[in-house]
Amino acid sequence: MRVSARNASGAPNRPTGAQHEIAAGPHHCVVTEVGATLREYSCDGRALVAGFDVGQRSTSGRGQLLAPWPNRIRDGRYEFDGHDHQLPVDEPARSNAIHGLVRWSPWTRRDGTDSSVTLEHTIYPRDGYPFLVALRVTYSLDADSGLSVHVNARNAGSQPCPFAFGAHPYLRAGSAPVDDWEVELAASTRLLTDDRAIPVGREPVEGTAFDFRRPRPIGATVLDTCFTDLERDPRGVTGVSLAGGRLLEPAVTLWMDGRFPYVMLFSADTLPGGERRASLAVEPMTAPPDAFRSDEGLIRLEPSQTWSGSWGIRPG
Repeated sequence: MRVSARNASGAPNRPTGAQHEIAAGPHHCVVTEVGATLREYSCDGRALVAGFDVGQRSTSGRGQLLAPWPNRIRDGRYEFDGHDHQLPVDEPARSNAIHGLVRWSPWTRRDGTDSSVTLEHTIYPRDGYPFLVALRVTYSLDADSGLSVHVNARNAGSQPCPFAFGAHPYLRAGSAPVDDWEVELAASTRLLTDDRAIPVGREPVEGTAFDFRRPRPIGATVLDTCFTDLERDPRGVTGVSLAGGRLLEPAVTLWMDGRFPYVMLFSADTLPGGERRASLAVEPMTAPPDAFRSDEGLIRLEPSQTWSGSWGIRPG
C-alpha cells in the first residue's frame, strides 16, 4: 500500500519521515521526506541500490542528495566574492565540511503521481552559507527505462551564491563483494588526493588500476576516487555500468547528463561489518571535492538564475 506524506511523516519509528512510494511496471522506489533520499530502488524484486530499512536513518551518505556542495571542503573554510566563510566541520576526523546542508532536512512534497514524486526544499541563509537557494527534485519511474532524477536549483536571494550538487546512491550488482564485479566507466583522468581526501593533482588512468574504460573487475582495488574527462554519447550522457556474477552480464547502470563532469566511485572499504565492499557508491557530481576553495567546477548562481541537471539508474 502506498504511504502518503500526510500520514507517514508523524509515524513512529520512521526517522526519515514520510515514505513516498512510486512504481512503474517492474520498478519500485521509495524516496524519503528527510533529505529527499533514495531509500529503495528495485526492479522485478531485485535491489539495484543498497538502501536502508524504514526504521533506520541513512548512514554513509546512502541515497542522499548533496547540496550546495558534494564531497568535502577543507577545514570548512572558503572565500567567495571577497568574503570569508566558515562552515561547520562535520567530518572531524579529517577536519572537513562534508556533503552539503540538506541531507537531514525535511523536503516538502509538491506534486506526485503513481510513478513520480516532486519534493522541494529551501536553503535559508546561515553562518557559513549566507545565501538563499530553492531546490526542487523529481524522481520518475518508467516501465522501460527505469529511474530518472531531475534536479533544479534557483538562487532565490539578492546576491550571487556558490553552488554545486551531487548524489550518493550505492549500487548493487549481485550479492557477491565488489571484488567480483566488473565496472565500465569511460573516464580518462582521476584526481589524486591527500590523507584528508582533498585533491592535490590528477593523472591519466591509462596503465593504472583505475582504468575502467573497458569493462574489468574491481578486484582488490580500493576506490574512493573522483574521475573526470568523461566520454559521452551524442546526447551528452555518460554512465557507469556494473556487472556481477560469473556471467558478467550488465546488472545496473547509473547515467548522468552533461551537467555532471565528475563522478566518484567508493568501494565502501570503511563501512562496518557486512556493509564493507558489499556495494559501490557511484556519485554524479557537478564539481570535484573542495570546489568551494579551488573554484574548479563551481557554479556561480546569479540572483534568479537557475541550474538543472538529470541523472538516473536503470537495470542492465
